[in-house]
Amino acid sequence: MNSVAIALGSLVLMLVLIYAGMHVAITLGLLSFVGVWLIRGDVEVAANLLAQAVSDSIASHVFGVVPLFVLTGFLVAYADVGKDAFDVANQAFRRIRGGLGVATVAANAVFAAITGISIASAAVFTRVAVPQMLRFGYQPRFAVGVVAGSSVLGMLIPPSLLMILYGFLSNQSVGDLFTAGIVPGLVLALAYSVLILVLARWWPQKVFSRTAAAAAANEPLMTMGEMAVKTLPIVALIGAVLGGIYAGFFTATEAGAVGALMALVIALLRRKLSLQSFWGVLTETGHVTVSVSFLIICANVYTRMLAMSGTPQAMVGWMAAAGFGVAMFLLIYVLLVLLLGTVIDSSSILLIVLPLMLPVAEQFGLNLIWFGVITVVAVEIGLLTPPFGLSVFVIKSSLGDTVPISLGDIFRGTAPFTLTMLAVLVLLIAFPQLSLVLLR
Repeated sequence: MNSVAIALGSLVLMLVLIYAGMHVAITLGLLSFVGVWLIRGDVEVAANLLAQAVSDSIASHVFGVVPLFVLTGFLVAYADVGKDAFDVANQAFRRIRGGLGVATVAANAVFAAITGISIASAAVFTRVAVPQMLRFGYQPRFAVGVVAGSSVLGMLIPPSLLMILYGFLSNQSVGDLFTAGIVPGLVLALAYSVLILVLARWWPQKVFSRTAAAAAANEPLMTMGEMAVKTLPIVALIGAVLGGIYAGFFTATEAGAVGALMALVIALLRRKLSLQSFWGVLTETGHVTVSVSFLIICANVYTRMLAMSGTPQAMVGWMAAAGFGVAMFLLIYVLLVLLLGTVIDSSSILLIVLPLMLPVAEQFGLNLIWFGVITVVAVEIGLLTPPFGLSVFVIKSSLGDTVPISLGDIFRGTAPFTLTMLAVLVLLIAFPQLSLVLLR
């Protein structure tokens, strides 16, 4: 059996093992070890490669950006910054029909610019926005759909954990990836807002169970002082983290440290963080970081095994022989990512497909920053699609027994937002300048 056949066999076996329930990282590590063993015919070479990957994969100080931004996200959630963003956005859109839905999208966009974690956004706004929308007569299915749909902004608008991971895997600048995600993130937020306004205007039965706009308009107004108090921490965090990166004051890793420190200070000043909850935040940060680290290590081994087998070069040759161009490659790539999104989480998808597809994208001469934006948008669609739909499961878990709604209804509620996201993905593929305009 030749090397390419071994590598392709490992891809098929990987999908079988993942569908059977084996953890993605363990699957990657095991198949990489066995693949190198078969290719080189020496178990010692395979063992040495595994040991070297453990040493090399996360040794760089750049990797420190992951735990720092994860810590920032958890601290911001405890400090009720998401609730403040929603309250302010609600005041801004209170007189618009469907305004609470638009407010949720706007608040999620702001929250995304601080945390960079979609799951955190889904959990926070399930508790903050869904009860408010239900109180003002919105359909439960629509309320959870808005939260699930807008939660994906957390991985597109910088800082973004997926952008950081893509930067590691592709050797691209994390700062450039952050910059490239701004316009697509705003375009997606605008598309969601337009969808909500169109539904509220022409299909109100999909949005309201009773008149909600009038009830929302009768809510007492916040004073300018109250809005300033709620807005100041948000502006300070975004300005310090993103402003510092784009102004060149510090690197993405240093920005993560600044954001974590500021989030900690805000949480302490607001007396939202006890010693016990702070320990819980640190523990959760450790869990997420270790999980991502393990995935990166195993993906690094898998990347080396694929390179050793010559599979990426063989794929380029096959595509050229079949007459496939850039458009066909992108179609195959996006369909593969969407398919994987139905069963596994976002980080795992990146770690499975990028080692195989990045060399092909380079051979086609694609801009890898733009390719990263396309990848993140396609991967995030998987958070909304059954049967896995991680954001949907987070929302269901966060609701508990407070709202009697099934998983099926939540998936149906997210469907218009999933279709809108697909439309935005097509737009970004057709017009790469939307992603690259701020880099010029």
